[in-house]
Amino acid sequence: MTSRTRTVRSPRILYLAFFFPPSRSSGVYRARATAEHLAAAGWDVTVHTAPREFFTRYIGSVDPSLEQGVDERIKVRRPGMGYFRWERDIRRYGRFRANMPILANAGYNWTQRHFFPEHYASWIPHVIARALREHAHKRFDLVLATGNPFASFAAAYWFRKLTGVPYVLDYRDAWTFNQFTEEHKYPDGHPAWAWERRTLERSALTVFVNEGLRGWHAERYPAAAAQMDVVPNGWEPEILGRAAYPGPASGRPLRFGYLGTITEAMPLRVLFDAWRIARAHPELADATLELYGHLGFFKQSADPLLDQIPLREDLGVTYHGPLAKTDVGRAYHSLDALVFCVPGARYVTSGKVFEYMATGKPIVSVHSPDIAAVDVLTGHPLWFGVDRLDAQTVANSMVAAGKAARDLAEPDFAAALAHAERYTRENTLAPFEARLRALAGR
Repeated sequence: MTSRTRTVRSPRILYLAFFFPPSRSSGVYRARATAEHLAAAGWDVTVHTAPREFFTRYIGSVDPSLEQGVDERIKVRRPGMGYFRWERDIRRYGRFRANMPILANAGYNWTQRHFFPEHYASWIPHVIARALREHAHKRFDLVLATGNPFASFAAAYWFRKLTGVPYVLDYRDAWTFNQFTEEHKYPDGHPAWAWERRTLERSALTVFVNEGLRGWHAERYPAAAAQMDVVPNGWEPEILGRAAYPGPASGRPLRFGYLGTITEAMPLRVLFDAWRIARAHPELADATLELYGHLGFFKQSADPLLDQIPLREDLGVTYHGPLAKTDVGRAYHSLDALVFCVPGARYVTSGKVFEYMATGKPIVSVHSPDIAAVDVLTGHPLWFGVDRLDAQTVANSMVAAGKAARDLAEPDFAAALAHAERYTRENTLAPFEARLRALAGR
């Protein structure tokens, strides 16, 4: 009697993630973590991302260290795109644009109105053409598209129309809604509204980073509400490591720190005014404020932001510049308390808060008291929140956090780590992966 062993094919997913390493966009961490989690769970993962030269030449926003250690099983493809919106060197213009710039601009604007209303629209046909070739060779079971940009959503929509392969949408940010100002980005009748409705209503599943964004979209698009869910961000123990109890910070100056990209949208004036007030307190008289990270997402942002940091005042403020992802854990270890400074209101979570919690150290909030990140921080035993965003209130929290660092007890540290453990990437992505597997018919 003979038996035959049937080989079970791994589920195959096409992941449309425009921002992927070496990009250092804020959304790249969720994209990389998602791709790696799927590969580790046995998926055959193909990522479509932007051409490398878009990050290096056109926006100057790269972190080569983010490519190090990416799971070798992940196949990264870089379909082409046009650079009309970003090209400033007239020597690189095509003949048509160089000789008839007004007509070229008119043609570009027409495609924005009638094809897809986003500057990344030229990526869509390149993605679809390459995906169709790959699909013909070996079938995709599912498409996952993350935005922004939302050209990835349109590409997923068109690929489904052509092949029947279902797709899932991941809103890292809002498309038609400004979560920082809580205003609509587009006037009524703008084609972006129709495209958002079209892609949402045909999605097999749509996920958001917090409940506030899910609720806003469910209310505006009720026909798609049943397929909406929340997948929060998280942190990676394999990158940060798991923190060890550092003991009380006694007998030396306290070290406060901020890690993350510094942007114009952050309440920097409140942060530094609060620090000036806090330094007048005996507990923080010799404390330092260490800043790590890029200055903005684009190279032209750096100088104006650097001017806002009071480096020339005798305040103990130091800007160390950007860190490689592999050095982040050591920077956190060197600090006694963390300053969670972020812009926005009730629809903003931020990915950095999860790393901050994973240090087990005191966290000072420098943000609006009703942002979505508060939902994540609630219950953290070493969180020092604010009931209003002003310098005196934040300074009071800084002083309280400094005292907590001086008296840090191991049970409080352990409770902080237990709170953070709920938000490891494994814990936040495992239920999502199970739903994707069901949608892929696996």
